[in-house]
Amino acid sequence: MSEQMHHESDTLRGYVIFIASIAAIGGFLFGFDSGVINGTVSALQEAFQSDSVGTGFSVASMLLGCAAGAFFAGGFADRFGRKPSMIVASVGFFISAWGSGAATDTTLFVAARVLGGVAVGAASVLAPAYISEVSPARFRGRLSSLQQLAIVIGLFVAFLSNYIIAKLSGGAKEPWLLGYSAWSWMFWVECIPALLFGIGAAIAPESPRFLVAQQRDDEARKVLASIHDGDIDGKIADIRESLRSTHKPRFSDVLAPGTVNLRLIVWLGIGLSVFQQLVGINVIFYYGEVLWKSAGFTEGDALLINVIGGAVNVGSTFVAIALVDKLGRKPLLLIGSVGMALMLGLVAAIFASSGLDDNGNLALTKTTGTLALLGANAYIFFFAISWGPVVWVMLGEMFNNLYRGTALGIAGGAQWIANFAITMTFPIMLTGIGLAGAYGFYAASAVVSIFFVWFFIEETKGKSLEAM
Repeated sequence: MSEQMHHESDTLRGYVIFIASIAAIGGFLFGFDSGVINGTVSALQEAFQSDSVGTGFSVASMLLGCAAGAFFAGGFADRFGRKPSMIVASVGFFISAWGSGAATDTTLFVAARVLGGVAVGAASVLAPAYISEVSPARFRGRLSSLQQLAIVIGLFVAFLSNYIIAKLSGGAKEPWLLGYSAWSWMFWVECIPALLFGIGAAIAPESPRFLVAQQRDDEARKVLASIHDGDIDGKIADIRESLRSTHKPRFSDVLAPGTVNLRLIVWLGIGLSVFQQLVGINVIFYYGEVLWKSAGFTEGDALLINVIGGAVNVGSTFVAIALVDKLGRKPLLLIGSVGMALMLGLVAAIFASSGLDDNGNLALTKTTGTLALLGANAYIFFFAISWGPVVWVMLGEMFNNLYRGTALGIAGGAQWIANFAITMTFPIMLTGIGLAGAYGFYAASAVVSIFFVWFFIEETKGKSLEAM
């Protein structure tokens, strides 16, 4: 009997991992869609004849859609369910990927990227919510980290795909298969995972917590029977009690009782989201080619550096997955903040002390160039073991069952607005205060994040969602 129970427990765990992985494909698309722009910036600038502000907007335009997608996806998911929301997002990814590659001018390109942004923003909310709601508390942190793992794998695959296509075609600006530009194919590769996400979401079960919130207990029992090895009726009772209300989830639930102000926990979620962006990680992932070319590297070397950084990002996320349920969320955030502040400060100092060549680019020596690369990749390491995955884990689990989707949407929307601001301002900062000034700002933000976590963030490790 004991062996049979052990076998059934392993089967349940395997199924939970399977459906969590389906949701994480949304994270993969999130990462791919965010990273694919990296190797195309120079080609797009030439193709659309845009200046630095126009280029910045072409890159950052997706993030406006992300903010809208994240904000509305939570409410949509609370009303219609996590499953149909993920299916809609997959359609948005597919149309955006095709439209971005087929665009013939800036207007069409921006429209396609904004649609993709809506899908990315929605996925950034839906995947952590769904994964946290189908995962047992004892390994929820590791499963929730699948979201960030999928994001960084998506980034890595985008960097690798861009590098291979540029290598085969002779450059992102050059014509390739069927006569279309290489940069178009860089975007079209995304159509494949978008299709897989839609198929996966169609076969995945609905979240049992959503079903209970909708008074669909019989359906919730069927889902819980496939993912929960304890007392199912007792679990449903716990979920219902955690809702603490007779009404279905609505936006007003995120407000402090009797006020028009957001609950403190929602403000803390917003703080986590914003600091994740203020440390500047997406500058490396969106502008890596431009950044390293400005530091004196060739296009080919810059794209290869992107691949290396993506590999460091993926490997470091496995470290986070191993530690998040053992060491805890708050300690990892603190370790990451300290490490990022030191590494960003080092890179800023290197850029500040380097001269310029005849083209106005930084003239790094072999020694300073190596140190800058090591510092930048160490920075990626500290981010990837902490703020990258842990923020998504905490956002998926820190909110009450009744308003999790809506609160996630608000926090996610704030994250994308901050991301837009950082992404839009980098080309302007690059021509204004230079790489040293930009990295100095990101280093200062990392320092402030230490105090934010120390004084305001509480540990969530090991707590059930109903206990939040």
